Amino acid sequence: MKKEARTIVGISVGDLNGIGCEIILKTFQDSRMMDFCTPVVFASQKDISFQKKSLDLNVTTYGIDSLDKIQHGKLNVINLWGQPTEIEFGKSTEIAGNRSFISLQKAVEALRNGYIDALVTAPINKNNIQSDDFNAHGHTEYLESQLNGKSLMLMVSGTLRVGLLTNHLPISEVASAIVPELIEDKVDILHQTLIKDFRISRPKIAVLGINPHVGDNGLIGKEDQEVLTPTIKKIYDGGKLVFGPYPADGFFGSGNHTRFDAILASYHDQGLTPFKTLSFGGGVNYTAGLSKVRTSPDHGVAYEIAGKRKADEGSFKEAVFMAMSIVKKRKEFQEITENPLKDLSRERMQKNKSRS
Repeated sequence: MKKEARTIVGISVGDLNGIGCEIILKTFQDSRMMDFCTPVVFASQKDISFQKKSLDLNVTTYGIDSLDKIQHGKLNVINLWGQPTEIEFGKSTEIAGNRSFISLQKAVEALRNGYIDALVTAPINKNNIQSDDFNAHGHTEYLESQLNGKSLMLMVSGTLRVGLLTNHLPISEVASAIVPELIEDKVDILHQTLIKDFRISRPKIAVLGINPHVGDNGLIGKEDQEVLTPTIKKIYDGGKLVFGPYPADGFFGSGNHTRFDAILASYHDQGLTPFKTLSFGGGVNYTAGLSKVRTSPDHGVAYEIAGKRKADEGSFKEAVFMAMSIVKKRKEFQEITENPLKDLSRERMQKNKSRS
């Protein structure tokens, strides 16, 4: 494989007292990963070395001081701070929160400026990362403020894709937040990402209701009949295959989700509870709709097992592979839309090969 063909994947280190470093190091313990991508961890070589020793992980890292020194075939660590961090596994500390923000900030800056092709974020603690510079509810909201586009939190595991109309919002504010403009925006983002990032030419999308039993014709709330139903009809009449609203309680248990390319849930737990039940440990959180590619594992900092070498890197590894895949698909989509005859020519060549 040519070096220039490898995707440069930036990695923000997350909370150093959690399992972030462990899942990063375990992922790249397999040197074959470097055949597909060039990883760059935004942290410090001293902290990563401490983690390697504490976790007894045999992984070779390569410390660099600037992004123009990235080496292909190696696990690069760009040094962002000089003094080693006081790492206290399993604890929420101010210094860990500060370091996690510096890592994320510098990684996003590198992503925005084209030094890396995609960003994979290790888990943060949403409380200790808060500051004057980071006052978002999570990665998704922060990334939207730093990159072009409107974001959609999309959980992905194989063909199961669950997006959210509202992200980290108190349940008391959900119904009032779901207005026609929001629904139209989120459906449009999801529709576009299914075409551009997953190469599904005619995506089918299901929308889950807000209230139990989709409001039971107004008996348990009127939002589904007055807001969701007419908006979904308007979008469908406009040419997108969008259906619903569907009662959320039996939607996944009945297997109804397998009939669609993606599902839009009304709020966080309505979508993430069934998603994680079906795919926990192998799912990926993808921030759709933005100008750049960002993925993350489907779990948090897991303080309860931090430093114990018990963390499963499966979800993080899937996040790396998905980031690479979406970068590739976006490039292909751009080539096709810029020159649609090129794709037609490719198709004809394939047909001719199969005939010969």
